[in-house]
Amino acid sequence: MILLSFDTEEFDVPREHGVDFTLRQGMDVSVVGTERILDVLKENAVQATFFCTGNFVEQAPETIRRIMNEGHELACHGVDHWQPKESDVSESKRILEQATGIEAKGYRQPRMFPVSDEAIAQAGYLYNSSLNPAFIPGRYMHLRDPRTCFMKDEVLQIPASVTPWLRFPLFWLSLHNLPQWLYHWMVRRVIRHDGYFVTYFHPWEFYDLKEHPEFKMPFIIRNHSGQQMVQRLDRLIKMLKGHGHQFTTYAVFAKQQKKRLTHTNPSPS
Repeated sequence: MILLSFDTEEFDVPREHGVDFTLRQGMDVSVVGTERILDVLKENAVQATFFCTGNFVEQAPETIRRIMNEGHELACHGVDHWQPKESDVSESKRILEQATGIEAKGYRQPRMFPVSDEAIAQAGYLYNSSLNPAFIPGRYMHLRDPRTCFMKDEVLQIPASVTPWLRFPLFWLSLHNLPQWLYHWMVRRVIRHDGYFVTYFHPWEFYDLKEHPEFKMPFIIRNHSGQQMVQRLDRLIKMLKGHGHQFTTYAVFAKQQKKRLTHTNPSPS
């Protein structure tokens, strides 16, 4: 089972490198990237989950409608990607549900920073996907956390996939920079080991970042961005479909896994 997701946020990476970048500029970049992603998903007839900031929901209603109309899941990704707040867990849910009329079942914290498990549970989310249990010094150093999904406070935790033992991350930067055959091989290995694969990307990766030196993007982010990343995503999906793997949304997967884990580890009476 393949869980493909996109952190659908306003592009703010230039601000991390001292560039004055407005919300409108960030939205323009991310809308272009999201439309390109949707084209690839539509061509391959697969569904994915879009974790959207409140800013994106409010600033790009037509793109949000297209995501919904083409059968993808909308989930929450905070309110303002640049300035996360404790209240975002509940506020982003309110914004998304009010704008779309659907129930937001999942949450992912911006930049996969730590988030209150209690707040996630109190807001009524079915699942939380804010953990990258990789072996990377700094933000993604989570050697003691589970590699695969687990229950916490009645909420299913869905970590991003990493390789067994070495915990090499198979997220967006890996597809940008590894030879694609090697990335594909590691993905298949994770699927054989775990039974499923979880990964995430960002719309701005599918924008032509190499044509904008004023953004001051590091090479590892610019590398294979734009149309090259569109092609890499397309090849990844086609490879997975060619091996007979099915794609699903996080919410569908979470319902199945929560039932399985609750049945396997019933609460004491």
